[in-house]
Amino acid sequence: MLSAKDIMTRDPITLSPETEIAEAAKLLLEKNINGVPVVSETGQLVGILCQSDLIKQQKKLPIPSIFTLLDGFISLTSMKHLEKEVRKITGTTVAHTMTPDPATIPSDTTIQEIAGLMVDKNFHTLPVVDEGKLVGVIGKEDVLRTMMSGEKDG
Repeated sequence: MLSAKDIMTRDPITLSPETEIAEAAKLLLEKNINGVPVVSETGQLVGILCQSDLIKQQKKLPIPSIFTLLDGFISLTSMKHLEKEVRKITGTTVAHTMTPDPATIPSDTTIQEIAGLMVDKNFHTLPVVDEGKLVGVIGKEDVLRTMMSGEKDG
């Protein structure tokens, strides 16, 4: 049975949290990839930057809905959520825009489990981590290639 280690991209392209957003966007487009792991100076996986994170920067800021009750204003949107959206939209570095603490899989995860995660959780890119170290990355294309190559489970 095929597993993550059989289809993952080893030694994946990574970004640092300090990378400028424009540089990161250029990399995603030039390499035709959907997501890139973000690693700290010590090599720890700290996040993932996906095209969808960059696209979120283009959306308009959600203005909280408020109403008045006895001359007081009551917000219908939490300030914490609003602050998070502002940081994502106005971010200039990968650290501001990335998804922190991304879901990861070990290298022995089966193709079926990977496909299930991608479908159920709408993941496009999954970092592969063994013993706390980033060892690879799997994108939707990697899963699709197994179908095209005619490889069978077993």
